[in-house]
Amino acid sequence: MILVGNQRGNAKDLAIHLLKQENEQVEVHEIRGFCSDNLMGALNESYAMSRATKCKQHLFSLSLNPPKEANVSNEQFEAAISRVEEKLGLTGQPRAIVFHEKEGRRHCHTVWSRFNAEELKAVQLSYSKQKMQEVARNLYLEHGWKMPRGLANKEHADPRNYTLAEWQQAKRLGKEARDVKADLQDAWAISDNKATFTHALEERGYKLARGDRRGFVAVDHHGEPYSLSKWAKVKPKQLIERLGEPDSFPSFEETRALYAKEMLDKMQSFQQEIELEKREKERLAEAEQQRLLAEQAVKKQTMAQALKLRQLEEERLRLKRIRYGLLGLLDRITGQRKRILQQNELEKQQTLQRDKREQQSLEQMQEERKRHFIEKRKEQQQPLDQQKQVGFSSNLFYTRPCWAYSCFLARGRVSAFFFFFLSFRLFGNVSVCQGSVTFSRNYLFLFIFTVERRKKRKFLILSLLSIFFVARVFNRLIATTGSKE
Repeated sequence: MILVGNQRGNAKDLAIHLLKQENEQVEVHEIRGFCSDNLMGALNESYAMSRATKCKQHLFSLSLNPPKEANVSNEQFEAAISRVEEKLGLTGQPRAIVFHEKEGRRHCHTVWSRFNAEELKAVQLSYSKQKMQEVARNLYLEHGWKMPRGLANKEHADPRNYTLAEWQQAKRLGKEARDVKADLQDAWAISDNKATFTHALEERGYKLARGDRRGFVAVDHHGEPYSLSKWAKVKPKQLIERLGEPDSFPSFEETRALYAKEMLDKMQSFQQEIELEKREKERLAEAEQQRLLAEQAVKKQTMAQALKLRQLEEERLRLKRIRYGLLGLLDRITGQRKRILQQNELEKQQTLQRDKREQQSLEQMQEERKRHFIEKRKEQQQPLDQQKQVGFSSNLFYTRPCWAYSCFLARGRVSAFFFFFLSFRLFGNVSVCQGSVTFSRNYLFLFIFTVERRKKRKFLILSLLSIFFVARVFNRLIATTGSKE
């Protein structure tokens, strides 16, 4: 049933609205927790208590509207009200329940007093709309009513429509069994025929298929089948009435392979996006590094010029100490000139050491800045490498169904080698960050599956030896590439 609630004041106006005789029937079903035994007095009582505080919206009004075709009893209304009361934290609060009937439709209004007389404050109602929506969805599912599209759970979208960030988030979070069950039950509740149900499933990331032992299954993007009669709680007879005979649907293996192909295309587009982003960041980082090096070269040149000018000025001041003529002769006789020359030489050595320390300090500062820049560049590169690694794993995951299907069709040695080299060609340019363990395991799976069907034991041994030889060469290529980098 549809639940609409809000906080409000104006107790008198609300009581007048609920008691209006424009409805064919008005029934005050319950008044609980108030001193007054009539609706007007009860709501005014809540208003009087709220005057002791600054609370303006001392009431919470809720309307419960079941579907047109539903016949809801008073006990079912009371059960729904109790669930909303518990969800909102209004348990034990004074309340009034009023039933209205108009044009053959029966609905209910419930009003709670938010004022807590013991604590002299109003009950805090946070996220009330989301909580009521959750209760409403559960009521539709439990009673088997057709759910309005506005209540459908759109939290789990089709992974083919994910952005790269959303896909990675879904990859980290995963799904729980209750989420899968809610998705399938939602899709069934809001649909009324084969087309709408198929569309509702695809919106949630599932494809409808014919099961091997079960009538209908929903296949997710991991290739996992879910029986609709088990997970959606729908009887097989109802499934056939709405969807038709299972033979008209593609098999589970065909649907799984098709989904894997679509997801593989999406993963490859993600890989290209990651590669483009990586190249752009490398280009920007390279430009930033060149700018940093140019800036440091300018600073070094400027400092060298400044030091040279200072050395010339200091040398000029030291030379001014030396006197010439008769005074210079007197300085030579008294030994003053010798002392001045020694002092000048000492100061010259001190200034050279000072200039050297300043140059070293600048160089150290620049080296530290370059080191910090390189570390920052590596930190920025690491998430992209991890994203590429996740994308590579996803490529292998979604390619496995294609390999299995190809191996199923393979006949003899020529076909086996053909599928091996075809797969090697497809994944010859993959990132080496995954290592050769996954690489070897997947090709091992390919050969064993193909050869075992033909019962060619000798060929199986030769195939295994060739696999390990290729894996060894691949490992050495990785080691050589890593050492060069």
